[in-house]
Amino acid sequence: MDKSGVGMFKRREKDTLGRIDTLIGRSASVQGDVEFAGGLHIDGRITGSVRATHGSAASLSVSEHGVIEGSVQAPNVVLNGRVNGDIIGSDRVVLGGKARVRGNVHYGVIEMALGAEINGKLVPRNETPPQKKAAKPA
Repeated sequence: MDKSGVGMFKRREKDTLGRIDTLIGRSASVQGDVEFAGGLHIDGRITGSVRATHGSAASLSVSEHGVIEGSVQAPNVVLNGRVNGDIIGSDRVVLGGKARVRGNVHYGVIEMALGAEINGKLVPRNETPPQKKAAKPA
């Protein structure tokens, strides 16, 4: 432990949003959709969608080595790796300096570090899709 008594493995608040219940290691590769509750940290690769159990206060963190080939849906998302798909972060999305997103990012609150890249749209949670105008009868 260091002098503060906290320990040398204390993570900074911006690195993750809470505890980690499930870890997908750097050498792991998952084929298929993943549904989780609590905290999920990804260092490896997932080919499929990643979604938090509906109604849970879940958080997803993806390290700079992590890759998700599919969509992401979780209340809190901290990304420093790659996502090739849409991200729906209903509460908070934090994009680190090495984050790469190929898809739209739906967010309640967003924080982006210098260097983060998004190839898609930023969509605030409270934004409603545009209504199609009804055709006027001739």
